[in-house]
Formats: sequence, structure tokens, C-alpha cells
Amino acid sequence: MGFFSKFTSKEPEEEEAVEEGYVELDTDVSDVKSKIIVRPFVMMDFDSIKPILDSLREEKTIALINIKPLKDKDLVELKRAINKLKKTTDAIGGEIAGFGEDYIVVTPSFAQIYRTKETTEVKEEAEGEIR
Repeated sequence: MGFFSKFTSKEPEEEEAVEEGYVELDTDVSDVKSKIIVRPFVMMDFDSIKPILDSLREEKTIALINIKPLKDKDLVELKRAINKLKKTTDAIGGEIAGFGEDYIVVTPSFAQIYRTKETTEVKEEAEGEIR
């Protein structure tokens, strides 16, 4: 019991010494903008692309884009929008891929899209359908 009492009982002088060395750190992380945001978008028309591109240029957003409304409405506008997304993705060093038939995923340079043989085939079919 004498051995453990050395660790559990402190002299008042020791406590004061510890408190003098105490430094308060600011733990408010609300101002830190290093978080990654996964953000859904719906592409209703070609003009819907502007907020998507703005978010991607910040390079902290992974965009999940629902292209079904524009796909059902106008394939020419969809092709134009996808080409614009591809150019911006190349400019920021990111990646773009089809996710199912109605979604596109766009990531900044720090993220990579997992691809399989099936994913590649779906992407090629989707591009062929748009052209």
C-alpha cells in the first residue's frame, strides 16, 4: 500500500507547480476550413453547373451529382455540362466517374475513385449513350 500511496497523494507544492505550467489551448475548430465536404447536387439544366464548379474549385468538396433531370430533358445540354465538368476536374487534378446511370462523382486531387472492370464498362456505356 505504501508503493501506491506515492502516486495517489500529492503534496500541495506539487499541485501548484503543475498549475503554473498549464497552458490553455484554443479548441474551437469552427474556423478551421480543412474539412472535406461530400455534397449532393441536382443538375436540372446547364446553369445548375455553376455552383458545382465553384465548390469543386475550392478543392474541399466531393460532388455527387444527380444528372437524371437533365438527362431526361436534354441530352445535348447534358453532354455540354459533362464536358465542362471534365475540363474543371482535369484543371484541379481530380477524378470524375459515373455512379450508376443517373449519378456522377467528382473528386478533388486528394481523393481517388475506386474503379473495377464493371465500373469502367458502365462509364463507357454511359459516355456512348450521351454521345
